[in-house]
Amino acid sequence: MEKFKYLGLASIIAIAATSMTSCSSDDDNNDDGGNGKPEYVWSTDGGLKACDHLLFSEVDNSENADGKQIGNGDAEFVFTGKQTLKKGTYLLKGWVYIANGAELTIEPGTIIKGDKQTKASLIVERGGKLIAQGSATAPIVFTSEESAGSRKPGDWGGIIICGKAKNNQNEMQIEGGPRTKHGGNDDADNSGVLSYVRIEFAGYPFQTDQEINGLTLGSVGSGTKIDHVQVSYSNDDSYEWFGGTVNCRYLVAFHGWDDDFDTDNGFSGNVQYGLSVRNAKIADKSQSNGFESDNNASGSDVSPYTNATFSNITFIGPKLQTGVNFVNSTDFITGGQMNPNNGSALGKFQSAMQVRRSSRLNIINSVAAGWPIGLIIDGEKGDTPAQAKAGTIRFHNNVFAGMDIIGSDANKIYDDVLYDAVNTTVIDANQKSYSNTFFYLEALKNKSYDDASALYLTDAYGVGSPFMPSAISPLLNTASFEGESSWFDKVAYVGAFNATDNWLTGWTCFDPQNEQY
Repeated sequence: MEKFKYLGLASIIAIAATSMTSCSSDDDNNDDGGNGKPEYVWSTDGGLKACDHLLFSEVDNSENADGKQIGNGDAEFVFTGKQTLKKGTYLLKGWVYIANGAELTIEPGTIIKGDKQTKASLIVERGGKLIAQGSATAPIVFTSEESAGSRKPGDWGGIIICGKAKNNQNEMQIEGGPRTKHGGNDDADNSGVLSYVRIEFAGYPFQTDQEINGLTLGSVGSGTKIDHVQVSYSNDDSYEWFGGTVNCRYLVAFHGWDDDFDTDNGFSGNVQYGLSVRNAKIADKSQSNGFESDNNASGSDVSPYTNATFSNITFIGPKLQTGVNFVNSTDFITGGQMNPNNGSALGKFQSAMQVRRSSRLNIINSVAAGWPIGLIIDGEKGDTPAQAKAGTIRFHNNVFAGMDIIGSDANKIYDDVLYDAVNTTVIDANQKSYSNTFFYLEALKNKSYDDASALYLTDAYGVGSPFMPSAISPLLNTASFEGESSWFDKVAYVGAFNATDNWLTGWTCFDPQNEQY
């Protein structure tokens, strides 16, 4: 990956003296440069080249209002204007920032391919807006530039959106961004729209513990609209929230590398209807989870707390992948044909849900099947077990099926025994884990089945794993929203689907490797 270059102070001053000047071949001051085409106005932003237009020629990176390349070919480029991408196919090249005050609108049916060489990424900075409003019949697709049959996780960077809502670390630098910060005091902040959008083969580990996810949300406010988003074959987490208050509906995480839904740093929004489907050959060295939730990295007890509420989520684990005899070992989990060999090491699958480091994540009306471990209430750092015992964490009306064990009390401990995560010792090998005990508390009304077949799931869309309840499934007519926010739809079923309505119709794709773009 190209190293990012920052200009010295003298250079910045020199360039600033000529900023906001046109680089167009026609120096007329008219908006169209006197030739019927937009005049490109250049400046600098943080030492990087910035421009009020973002389309260029793929041949020579030259200014071209009708071009099909997003970005000027530099490793980093700042967009400062307001522009609409007409329906078409484009190449995203390098790291393109949508700066404070800038606004990029993308028409339905548009396809944007990420350049592999430059690890292309689209980064919305605080005060910027991305308006990507697709439709069920014309989704907006961000995907790999590689040809069908050759695409792999990590072919390009991903999408990062940063806002001005609160997090519990004040102002933070976004994970995966070399310059972009997020956070503020505007919980109603609006970063735009992401609706009927697919993100495929994104994610990239560019530094140790610094990865770009499929979709990264940093302090994104509740004024932002996010619904009907599918992240497929991400090379890190499919979705990760760092603080913020944004509410989301209809999210799909398909065959991701690490975690499906990762929540950190005080994320407090609501999420309803989500589907996670794992590939039995793909898991991260850190141990992959469906949910992974922290209050922060150290587990410190600082507010705002990570207390988001997820309802109607379906987690389909590696044991349920059709035609695969799953073994949870690094000899079996090789990445298969999807291993990018880019430094993203492989490991094992862990749990459907890991809540740790003082997180107070709320999980209701959700189902998980076919994972090695169901639930981990992890007390290694912070006070998550204490919060669970105090009733601060809402965890009710959830269903587990086909798990190896229901609970474990610590990271990377695959035994359902009472365990001291702080001192890394077994308290009592004859007692079940606290996580198991918590799951089965009578008041929480959670249920489990030894075999996933008891759920009567079907594969309605060629997903490659059974995921949708049939008419006789016990997941129907058992949900409860007592005491929950009025934001949630008060549906009767547990998990992401009922037996007849399928919100995946039209806009999703479960074979992006062979899709012709």
